[in-house]
Formats: sequence, C-alpha cells, structure tokens
Amino acid sequence: MLKSHYYEGLIEAGCDEAGRGCLAGSVYAAAVILPTNYKNDLLNDSKKLSAKKRYALRKIIEHDAIAWAVGIVTPEEIDKINILNASFLAMHRALDQLKMCPEAIIVDGNRFTPYQDLPFTTIVKGDGKYLSIAAASILAKTYRDDYMLSLAEKYPQYDWQSNMGYPTKKHREAIRQYGITPFHRKSYNLLGDEQLSFDF
Repeated sequence: MLKSHYYEGLIEAGCDEAGRGCLAGSVYAAAVILPTNYKNDLLNDSKKLSAKKRYALRKIIEHDAIAWAVGIVTPEEIDKINILNASFLAMHRALDQLKMCPEAIIVDGNRFTPYQDLPFTTIVKGDGKYLSIAAASILAKTYRDDYMLSLAEKYPQYDWQSNMGYPTKKHREAIRQYGITPFHRKSYNLLGDEQLSFDF
C-alpha cells in the first residue's frame, strides 16, 4: 500500500517524468496534489502497470486529484540544456500550471532543482512508495504515449507506436536507414552501442 503523504500538514505535490531515456520526442512531467488521506489500492508505479490500467487510472486521478498538470520540454530544448535539466524544467512547468499552489513537493528520483522557495524531498523509487508520485508517473507516461502515438502516424518507420521513442534495435536500425526526424534528440548517441538497446 502506497503512502498518502510525506510532509505532515502541508499541501504536497508529487512529481515524476516520462521519456528521459528516449532518443526521440519531448520529455513529459506531471505534478499531482491528492486529497489528504487519499486511498487507491490500484495506484502504483506506471512501469508496473499495463497500458490499459494506466489509462483507466488516468481518468480516476484526473477526477480525484485536487489539482494536476503536465509540463513538456521539447527535443530542441533538451539538446540545449541536457536531459537532466529538461526533466526538472518539465516538472517546474507542471507545477506552474497547478490550480492550487503546493506548500511542499516530493519528487521521484535523487535530484531536483528547487521550485520557488518550497521545501522538497527527492525519493528514489518514489513512484512505488507515494500515491501522488505514482499518480504523476501515470499522467506523465500516458500523455507522453499519446504524443508519441500521434508522431508514429507521421513517421511509421521508427516503430514509435511500440517503443515510444526508446532505444530499441528496430528504432536504431530505422535511424541508420532513414536518418533522423525533427523529433530526435540530436545531443544523444542515436546509433549507440547495441548493449544500450531495450527490447519491447
């Protein structure tokens, strides 16, 4: 059972990103504020859920959350500021859009750049420990998947409908054969080392 909060008595936003390890596409992040003592036994790290469950949970999260938002950083911006900074910027953009201002932030991972002057805590594997981070991971992942599926229609040769921009063998072979698109991250090692490939 995931925990409902980290900070006692503060309005807390959970943040997570999706698409950091991808060769193509924007990085997405979400920020979610859930009600105090919120419970949902189905909520978990988005990577542990099927796509069908993620999309079903997205509707529940959007309905139940006090506030939620998604922030996006483009491949061009990623190439300029690097992916780590782009991930933080995407989270900041999500936080900027929340209709309620949080009093504290919890973030999946081990690094974060301060947002305004709010207290924050980074939590390794936080998407498997705290409900608001798990909710943010689901929103970031599903909205990014929607975006990659729409790009896959324009660029079917890269198999983005399956790999979502991640470095699979098929994706790298398509880069070798067809070159890159405007959505590829030019600062990445796009042809890479075969050992870095993920197979989906």
